[in-house]
Amino acid sequence: MRKCGTLVAMLLAASFCTATMAAEEGKAVYYSDFFQGRNTASGEVFDQNLKTAAHKKLPFGTRVRVTNLDNDKSVVVTINDRMARRNSNIIDLSKSAAEEIDMVRRGVVEVRLEVLE
Repeated sequence: MRKCGTLVAMLLAASFCTATMAAEEGKAVYYSDFFQGRNTASGEVFDQNLKTAAHKKLPFGTRVRVTNLDNDKSVVVTINDRMARRNSNIIDLSKSAAEEIDMVRRGVVEVRLEVLE
């Protein structure tokens, strides 16, 4: 019985480790083609074809699940750029990421961000 209890505790701990660590809701936009090939704040060259994004304060390299609240489609992106803190949007997605959640036609959509561990 003791082994079974230990196994259950280990499985529960593992499920918490893969869970999301924080959530935020607000408006998302995506980069214009103007930024293609320019340097991001992290020093990487911006590529519209990669699943990347800008955020006001999340550390570079943070993986974030972005869910379009209108259609429940989601995409996982990596933060590699900064947005101005005064910007009212919560994330700026690459065009590739925006296409995956069907937001390109509208340009601005309500999303939920979940920081992945």
